[in-house]
Amino acid sequence: MIAIDTRDAATGAGLMRRAALASLGVSLFLVAIKTFAYFTSCSVSVLASLADSALDLFTSVLNLVAIRSALTPADAEHRFGHGKAEPLAGLAQGAFIAGSATFLIVQAGLRLFDPEPVEEEGTALLIMGISIALALGLVLYQRYVVNRTGSIAIGADRMHYLGDIATNAGVILALGLVWSLGWQAADPIIAIVVACVLIWSAWGVFRQSYDQLMDRELPDAEREKIIKIVLDHGEVRNMHDLRTRAAGVNAFIQFHVELDPNISLVRAHELCDEVERSLCAEFPHAEVIIHQDPAGYEMPPRLAVS
Repeated sequence: MIAIDTRDAATGAGLMRRAALASLGVSLFLVAIKTFAYFTSCSVSVLASLADSALDLFTSVLNLVAIRSALTPADAEHRFGHGKAEPLAGLAQGAFIAGSATFLIVQAGLRLFDPEPVEEEGTALLIMGISIALALGLVLYQRYVVNRTGSIAIGADRMHYLGDIATNAGVILALGLVWSLGWQAADPIIAIVVACVLIWSAWGVFRQSYDQLMDRELPDAEREKIIKIVLDHGEVRNMHDLRTRAAGVNAFIQFHVELDPNISLVRAHELCDEVERSLCAEFPHAEVIIHQDPAGYEMPPRLAVS
């Protein structure tokens, strides 16, 4: 097996930890200022945004624990590493997001039938504006980290903050309508819309996490790239039994290659090392296992490249 570049792995681990800490710091600050905004305005849409940020705070703590566990090297009891800590955290996040959204729908429904006046709209609007600016900055940084590392936990957290931006924008709209037009019903209506956005976000996080826990194959485009890289090697005659899966930032790739039956065992080993290096150049966080077969021995159907 070709070793993964430890410098690249260390850089990715550092980026993931810094992104998790940044998320924790931002969520703490947002919970503080939104709590103040809610108690000064009594707005249910601000409460929706506060609940969203409180959920972000919880998931940020969960992410720190999950990322630390996922980045722990493989050991004698966990030969494939600890990467599944990330999708486990993702399942928990999805469940809490869905629960929070359900609570908000109930509260907003009650407020529709029993309206309460919104107060101090100007202060709440200012705080929501600050919240959008902070969340946008964090989302841009998380996007950079996800592109570099492929982290599910950071990606799920980024989805939360994208939802947070939508939430805050909705709150600003609701407060603006209450402030300018006196339309009190805008407050709970926007809260319900925000809750629906949260439910959609929860489904996306849950589906991605479930796929990893169930060892779903890598996307078709990535599998086709793997096949092309292997078959492009001049001395590989065929390949079969390709199996792939992901666990956190790590991918696992296994397959059989068919080689000239007359080459030496040493040369066969060298060829597989060459193929593995090519794969690891495209999939730097992958662990590759290659089984060598003499060409024509099993006669499986050739894997097609679209």
